[in-house]
Amino acid sequence: MGTDSVLTGIRVLDFGWVLAAPYATRLLADYGAEVIKVQPLYGVESEDAFSRGYFNTWNRNKLGITLNMACAEGRDLALKLTALSDVVVENFSPRVMENWGLGYEQLREVKPDIILLSMSVMGRSGPWRDRSGFGPTVHAASGLTHLTGFPGRAPSGPGFSYADHVAGLFGAMAVLEALEHRRLTGLGKHIDLSELEATVSLLDTAVLDYTVNGREAAPSGNRSLHRPAAPHGVYPCRGEDRWCAIAVFTDEEWLALRRVMGEPPWAGTDRFATLDSRLRNIDELDRLMGEWTGQHSAEEVMTLLQEAGVAAGVVQDASDLARDPQLQSRGFFITLDQPGAGLATMDGAPMKLSESPAAFRRAAPLPGQDNDYIFGQLLGLGEEERERMRKEGVI
Repeated sequence: MGTDSVLTGIRVLDFGWVLAAPYATRLLADYGAEVIKVQPLYGVESEDAFSRGYFNTWNRNKLGITLNMACAEGRDLALKLTALSDVVVENFSPRVMENWGLGYEQLREVKPDIILLSMSVMGRSGPWRDRSGFGPTVHAASGLTHLTGFPGRAPSGPGFSYADHVAGLFGAMAVLEALEHRRLTGLGKHIDLSELEATVSLLDTAVLDYTVNGREAAPSGNRSLHRPAAPHGVYPCRGEDRWCAIAVFTDEEWLALRRVMGEPPWAGTDRFATLDSRLRNIDELDRLMGEWTGQHSAEEVMTLLQEAGVAAGVVQDASDLARDPQLQSRGFFITLDQPGAGLATMDGAPMKLSESPAAFRRAAPLPGQDNDYIFGQLLGLGEEERERMRKEGVI
């Protein structure tokens, strides 16, 4: 597909669904891998605009086939495609691939050096192996929901499936390592990636602090955990649900903030004269800061403080991000023509490779869009045979 890139010549059979595995394979596809997306036998008309838009976001640059995995002939086609692939990716519960006869040992029989990436929620071993869930499930089980709340309040957790993005990045990196391992040794691998474990690994020092010091991590809201700062928080600004994050680490930065605010009388009192005193009176400081920021737009607060050398940033929503000058300058956003939906803007690749940049060659496939190429040209099935399979509900 397209011009050569760093993963040109690598073929990936993608059984992923929802977000975690499709994100991993999208990254591989962006850098040249031929990713064959396996979909069940349903048409575009069965999807609503949201679900189709969601699918389009995570499945660009991929070929699309429909395959009935409930029948023996469909599973046999999957094995034949495995024999022609370098990597197989799935994020089902551990029992699914084995029930289809597509476990690692069965895949190795048709392709001895195959790389299988299994991305289950809890991993393929342990007492929770058969539990399923989505990103918010992992947030809760990992402790992330608890730690990203506010003291004394009910836990809220991240507003989106952060764990799925984390697992997708881990999965893509694991596949790259396995490809390098195969290049050096000739051996394939079965990668058992637990989304729970991937998320726990990003809990900062919470696990280490408990195992070494016996201290239980607690939600800290917007407080600074590792470097004292005051003010340090997210403050309301003029407009509906508009906020600006501000962090002041030194007395020099505090003096700069005071000047930007016009030296309000309260800012010069002993309660806020030093970092220690500001930390002791942090709740009152936050209230007074909010009164000042509430008189200005978030963009105005950010600009004034940054020019004065104080760390500040608008809390951006999706429309803010779409207009963000840094992201625009980096060429982060791309536009693809989605079949039946028209032009759509979406995020590009989160990293840049100087010698083999990501290429965005095509939009996400419609169901079965590439059946003739995959089953016809790749597997060598004739037109009559493919038509029979369509009539019998195999493809």
